[in-house]
Amino acid sequence: MAVYASSEFSRVFSALDRDGDGKLSAAELRLCMKAALGEDVSAEEADRLVASADADGDGLLSQEELLVLALAGTAAAEAEEEDEGERRRELREAFGMYAMEGEGCITPLSLKRMLSRLGSHQDIDECRAMICRFDLNGDGVISFEEFKVMMDA
Repeated sequence: MAVYASSEFSRVFSALDRDGDGKLSAAELRLCMKAALGEDVSAEEADRLVASADADGDGLLSQEELLVLALAGTAAAEAEEEDEGERRRELREAFGMYAMEGEGCITPLSLKRMLSRLGSHQDIDECRAMICRFDLNGDGVISFEEFKVMMDA
């Protein structure tokens, strides 16, 4: 499998190496990223990416250096996904503390109960007003998706 991945990567690298010198310049990297991401990457950003993986200091990326750069980007994306998953779990846990048991949403009554437990005594109308601010679909309760929006505000 590693041999296949290596030959496949070599084929991709050769296609990206427009001038055939066995190295990728920042300009070639920009073209590659434009094709892959569909958006322009600034010359400065491309220079920074090359510099971050340019082990031999020649200002160009060898096949091995591009692989290191790609793997670093993949690891960063995986770490970001993991962080997002952890945040989602934490938000679910917090949401569960406020949500009405069995309802799957935060109601004015469940909000009032939780706030009372936390030492903040609000009447039901105040709780309705709090919910109204983040009740995006107007159903009078806060769903998990609305709760996420509220927590990110």
